[in-house]
Amino acid sequence: MKIILSPLLLLISLTAHVRAQDPKPYNPDVPYLPWEIYNPRTFDEYLEPEHQVKPTVNVQPVIQPQMPVVQLPLSLDVHFVSPEPIQYVDISAKNIIGDLPLKNVLRIRYKDSARAEDAVVTIAGEKFIAQYHIRPGGINVPTQINIEPAETKPLDISGIGLSQNQLRQLALGLYLKKPARPKEKTKAFGIYATVNHLYTIDNYIFIDLSFRNKTDLKFDIEQFRFRIDDKKITKATNVQSVEVKPLLALVDNVAFNKYYRNIYVLPKITFPGNKVLHVELSEKQISGRIIHLDISYDDVLDADMIPL
Repeated sequence: MKIILSPLLLLISLTAHVRAQDPKPYNPDVPYLPWEIYNPRTFDEYLEPEHQVKPTVNVQPVIQPQMPVVQLPLSLDVHFVSPEPIQYVDISAKNIIGDLPLKNVLRIRYKDSARAEDAVVTIAGEKFIAQYHIRPGGINVPTQINIEPAETKPLDISGIGLSQNQLRQLALGLYLKKPARPKEKTKAFGIYATVNHLYTIDNYIFIDLSFRNKTDLKFDIEQFRFRIDDKKITKATNVQSVEVKPLLALVDNVAFNKYYRNIYVLPKITFPGNKVLHVELSEKQISGRIIHLDISYDDVLDADMIPL
């Protein structure tokens, strides 16, 4: 009897000794493994999902020292004004919200001023990308931030072509030139319309147009359209007209008294010789004054390269 009981008593005493040395309290709901203190990762795999400890990862934005600093007031909006239409915006903090009230204006503000924090705002245009370090600010801080070229990095995105800002700069340079001898001209209702010049660069066509009003009635512009139409239309012919929307109009005039000149930028277009590029300027109703002007394909082919 002594030989049988002695090993049993020895096993009970060893188990009690091991549990006494274990720094963790015993939990009957969790399986007990003596090697948990040496293999915590392995021990965690044996626990039920509700008992496993899930690490919390707090990712902070990487703020470069050279980033421009913009202070964001707790109760005011800050507006970023871009020289180009904004294509992409990223805000690293969820507590900062933003929108695009205009195509080249980004507006941001704190969602909750009690949780103001630093963040990084990334703004990408057609040809640039810029990043700003946003910090909580007071009241007397600028609320309009102009995106300067020194704060941007160029983007080389294939297929985008020239940006709106680049097209406007080229059109302005042509506008400052004295109108050349007209390539095409017409008149109707006392309005003289002329095509001063055609220029081209890359995949763009620049059309220099001017209108002179010989009457004393102001011309209120309703619509300016470009279409590719058939040169000659007969009654038995099905008319096929393709509208071409300008990419840019240098001047946004809504009316003119005596003289009106503008530079329009069209995408590169090709059409057969039996068609023309039709220009139409219409006046607001109830007036019936509509000016038509045709540009031949030969004139388009003879367009001059824009001098840079």
